[in-house]
Amino acid sequence: MAHRWKNDLTRADATPYDAFMNRRQVMGGALGLGLIGAAGMARAQRAPLEPNSYEDITQYNNYYEFGTGKSDPARNAHTLTTDPWTVVIDGMVDNPGDYSMAQIFEAMTIEERIYRFRCVEAWSMVIPWNGFELADLLNLAGVQQGGKYVAFETALRPDEMPGVRFPVLDWPYVEGLRLDEAMHPLTIMATGIYDKPIPNQNGAPMRLVVPWKYGFKSIKSIVRITVTDQEPPTSWNKANAREYGFYSNVNPEVDHPRWSQATERPVGGGLFAKRQPTLMFNGYESEVASLYEGMDLRANF
Repeated sequence: MAHRWKNDLTRADATPYDAFMNRRQVMGGALGLGLIGAAGMARAQRAPLEPNSYEDITQYNNYYEFGTGKSDPARNAHTLTTDPWTVVIDGMVDNPGDYSMAQIFEAMTIEERIYRFRCVEAWSMVIPWNGFELADLLNLAGVQQGGKYVAFETALRPDEMPGVRFPVLDWPYVEGLRLDEAMHPLTIMATGIYDKPIPNQNGAPMRLVVPWKYGFKSIKSIVRITVTDQEPPTSWNKANAREYGFYSNVNPEVDHPRWSQATERPVGGGLFAKRQPTLMFNGYESEVASLYEGMDLRANF
């Protein structure tokens, strides 16, 4: 890599582990659209957060493959077998194949990244992830000239994922990035949270994290990564293109058709937590704005 990202946050800025895993207070009154997403505040703007209990952690989550009820993933995700786990990397790469998690861990350097993370539903947090830059994995596979996009696919296991028996979305869940977004130093593959393995209901054993985009872009439990020269389909865009664009960058000036994105509610303060201004690109404007120079961000939302 030409350079590594320098973190501007510390553990003191992170949403407490209990509060991160629990969404009961904030999400109880939300509309519940899309997969779990999250986001955070700049240090100076974020209100103090109150930790939630471990019981809340295990009772409340969003992962539609395990059901649409908020307690469904915690109740059902234990059925997902995450070891062994293989990720297919294919398409326009020099070294296509089935990569086991053991191979990936052996080749990658795991580090902590403390990121702001913003949900499209207008709530937010700060999360300490453990993982590695996606660019390092793509470099291992060897991206070929002409590759322009990276497509991702979540596991589809009806015997282990009761939610996929219902047509909530067009399964399997798929997402995509432009190649320059995927190769950006901020974009990581997360394998842990708070130095603990990611729980099944949060995307075990490996998920994407793109901190300047709304959380549903950060696809979970990845089984396939494909480099392509065509813009790939994405699940929520297929379900409702008017509400969920391909880019889905955090932008306080572009509202969701049914609610404002100008402000957000930090997780941990209860339903009546003081709302905070949403930051352009979720606070990473200086790092990523150049990726979209000359683009109409309202048309390319």
